[in-house]
Amino acid sequence: MNYAENILQTIGNTPLVRLNKITNEIDALVLAKVESFNPGNSTKDRMAVKMVEDAEADGRLQPGWTIVEGTSGNTGMGLALAAIVKGYKLICVSTDKQSKEKFDVLRGVGAEVVVCPTDVAPDDPRSYYSTSKRIAEETPNSWYVNQYDNPSNALAHYEQTGPEIWEQTDGKITHFVVGVGTGGTISGVGRFLKEKNPNIKIWGIDTYGSVFKKYHETGIFDENEIYPYITEGIGEDILPKNVDFSVIDAFEKVTDKDAAVYTRKMALEEGIFAGNSCGAAIKGLLQLKNNFKSDDVVVVLLHDSGSRYIGKMYNDEWMREKMFIE
Repeated sequence: MNYAENILQTIGNTPLVRLNKITNEIDALVLAKVESFNPGNSTKDRMAVKMVEDAEADGRLQPGWTIVEGTSGNTGMGLALAAIVKGYKLICVSTDKQSKEKFDVLRGVGAEVVVCPTDVAPDDPRSYYSTSKRIAEETPNSWYVNQYDNPSNALAHYEQTGPEIWEQTDGKITHFVVGVGTGGTISGVGRFLKEKNPNIKIWGIDTYGSVFKKYHETGIFDENEIYPYITEGIGEDILPKNVDFSVIDAFEKVTDKDAAVYTRKMALEEGIFAGNSCGAAIKGLLQLKNNFKSDDVVVVLLHDSGSRYIGKMYNDEWMREKMFIE
């Protein structure tokens, strides 16, 4: 008989799917790593379980304790699956810009959800960074995950996602493109692929309102780059330790409107029901099209599922309200 002992054993080995219509302007083979096939519907399942298991191994997390984390939703879902299987309580701290569906799903799988304002500085006591740290300090027998600076985040992708992509492309990959938030995915995959072949280009997709692109190009953390934006899951107003700028060749910025429009286009043209940062990654890829040659093999990672964005990017009324469609 062939079965998994629990749902956590079904994480990983997600498919690589050729993109056809949406990338027809690109003179290269473009393959999507569709991470919504993970049981929590996002790539964050990988690092959530890795962070939990590493904390268990070195005693930071003990049986029956409470896990506390700040999350835009997907890491929370991965942690929730681990908490259910392993018997922990979970408190997720998030921001009011995230979709209602994300909060509904987290509560549905047993997490307590605390919602903070988006438009405050990271060191403001109301921010979700400050609030999650405070809750962890005030909660007896708790462990604060801190996905931004937790090295197990990038390590999960170095050990799992990178090797999967290398094997699935038979080592022929020439470019890896992915949206950057905590930095774990791009840094872990990027480090693995660069070790295999230093000529592979690693490109990060950023959003307007985030500090990554300018910091990478100039080494300057420019607070004038920071302003509110709609795109979920990528970009930051801090520099997480998990962003290893040394393995990233370049960043490309994508507007909120383009990210939203291309999220829907992917569903309509490829039948891939993916999330908001995935639309940004596809549009960023198209903006970079002049960098590709016909014999290149480009892998773009699609972080999560469209199910998290039903009330936003997949809702005509919301799209019209934001003036993203006529």
